[in-house]
Amino acid sequence: MNVPLLDLKAQFATIKDDVMRAVSDVFASQYFILGPVVSAFENACAAYIGSPHALGVSSGTDALLLALMALGIGPGDEVITSPYTFFATAGSIARSGARPVFVDIDPHTFNINAALIESAISPRTKAIIPVHLFGQCADMDAIIALAQPRNIAVIEDAAQAIGARYKNRPAGTMGTVGCFSFFPSKNLGGAGDGGLVTTADPALFERLKIMRVHGMEPKYYHHLIGGNFRLDALQAAVLHVKLPHLDSWHEARRRNAQFYDQAFAACPQIVTPVVQHHCYMIYNQYVVRVPRRDAVLSALKAAQIGVEIYYPVPLHLQQCFSYLGYHSGDFPEAERAAAETLALPIYPELSDAQKHYVADTLIAAVRAG
Repeated sequence: MNVPLLDLKAQFATIKDDVMRAVSDVFASQYFILGPVVSAFENACAAYIGSPHALGVSSGTDALLLALMALGIGPGDEVITSPYTFFATAGSIARSGARPVFVDIDPHTFNINAALIESAISPRTKAIIPVHLFGQCADMDAIIALAQPRNIAVIEDAAQAIGARYKNRPAGTMGTVGCFSFFPSKNLGGAGDGGLVTTADPALFERLKIMRVHGMEPKYYHHLIGGNFRLDALQAAVLHVKLPHLDSWHEARRRNAQFYDQAFAACPQIVTPVVQHHCYMIYNQYVVRVPRRDAVLSALKAAQIGVEIYYPVPLHLQQCFSYLGYHSGDFPEAERAAAETLALPIYPELSDAQKHYVADTLIAAVRAG
């Protein structure tokens, strides 16, 4: 049996006619940049997420960069975040001119350990970027309690977490700004790059909106230095078709996760995801810890099961961040996660036979050790 890590063709088959109709309408209009299609999608996202304001942008990476720029964060500033996340989180901080400051993760949730943040705060700290990794929110109450009295912005990296909730509060609505990604592999994925920024601050929203188009307002008059961070109408059209299906896709992922949890209970060497009781997790990835991870990875690949390592090298050990002065051993939980974790197929369209095959093959590979 062949089980891919993600089968976008299976999802597309269920919505193909609606997607092609929406795309055809954009071509017929010849209105490709911003415009009514993007506005309609932004309004739908704002309603779905529960944010007063939502702004479509060119990617999740650009969402983070735009948020940092709009908050005036730059050279001389520090931004606290996790070393165990996709590169864009810290890369955007560095591109703004600020300095990434890493804090180790909670070994159970893989999110930033809020109890360790306070010791990393300095007079130069201007923002904290908690990452809602794999679709589970970070400990936002503790993070906001640290940030608010110090006038530190909180930028939620919700790239993997649209629809996730923390104590019934949606991801992207708790901090100063929320940043989302519509990369094709996300639970809500486009036909290319795309992203979203959310905020409850109307003045900040206007600043974000102007900076999305080179700081231009009105046309050809530039009061701010922004960038080309626009969401294409074609992407908005595709995403708008998908959005009404998102909750049912989340629930299918959660059912698949429950199946894995129960299957792997028979093999205690496999550590399944820990979901906090106050969190609604959307399982952008289903990530387990296993002994002899690389050998298990090879066995699954040989069995034609799609697997991935999120992430093999924590950010503090990436060559491009060597100037920060971190060393191996500085963040032991992030380093241990990088050595032990493995993501399994979790997409909604998995068949029962595929799930059983994945579970049986993983258990056999772990026990073979």
